[in-house]
Amino acid sequence: MGVTGVEKSCANPGNFMLSSLLAHGHDIRVLSSRGSVPTLGVLTEAAGYEQRRNELYSWDGLKRGTEPFLVIQHTILGEGRLDFGGAPHRLGVGQTMLVTMPHAHRYWLERGGHWEYFWFILFGREALRMAREILAVAGPVLRPGDHGSAQLAEACHALLTRPLTPAQASVLGYQALAVLHDAAFAGAGPRPMLAPEISRVLAHVEMNLGGDLRVDRLAQVAGLSRAHFVRRFAAEAGLPPSDHVFARRMDRVERLLTASEMKIADIASATGFADANYLAKAFRRHRGMSPMDFRAMRDEAV
Repeated sequence: MGVTGVEKSCANPGNFMLSSLLAHGHDIRVLSSRGSVPTLGVLTEAAGYEQRRNELYSWDGLKRGTEPFLVIQHTILGEGRLDFGGAPHRLGVGQTMLVTMPHAHRYWLERGGHWEYFWFILFGREALRMAREILAVAGPVLRPGDHGSAQLAEACHALLTRPLTPAQASVLGYQALAVLHDAAFAGAGPRPMLAPEISRVLAHVEMNLGGDLRVDRLAQVAGLSRAHFVRRFAAEAGLPPSDHVFARRMDRVERLLTASEMKIADIASATGFADANYLAKAFRRHRGMSPMDFRAMRDEAV
């Protein structure tokens, strides 16, 4: 496998756990099955360390079944690609991908490429809650740093090599999520200050998800012309205003489907959709399933 070369390229000399994982070699282990140990909020289904080189490798987030789960995948050599809801990403050394299923994304190896990584598959209500919070703040690609990478490698190495109960495997899965939580919320340091007019629009969106959030109205809140507002918002918030509104509405829809018994029509009214049918069409484009199917899965994700 050429472990020595890999270690020289991507392992910090003091990174004992990553070196231990590399020395263990390529491996996959299935630890649990969805629906088992329902009292645990984070379940580790599987873990692995793999290398892909000049081969067909592609995963579609809408074609991996209807039961919700998440994947954490950390690159140690080479590069992968990710399309996350239409936004392209390169997955290089030291970067960690976090994606949930089902969701409109695809990750793959380019023709002739090389990608070496280790990964976790987790499920459970708390795992999905944490993943969605991380994604909302930091997106699907994080850089946990040397210490965080070592903690991820430690968890993966333990999952591949130790005899573990489901609860012990759960702790290691939670450790991996905690590393990404730190990278999202604490590891990046202070965020750049947004312009007051953009902060004002963001606050207005959160307070009025059921109201009029058309771009013209948001431009009025910002006190800018429509064209100027769209450019400024995209530059500072990282995506167009209409995409931001849709993402925040979908997040609210998912929370209401998960945490309440509200009728779909009432959820549509509370989140700015014209009616239940319009919400259902938008939700299917976003999640690849109907709101009712998503709600039906909430008790299965524990």
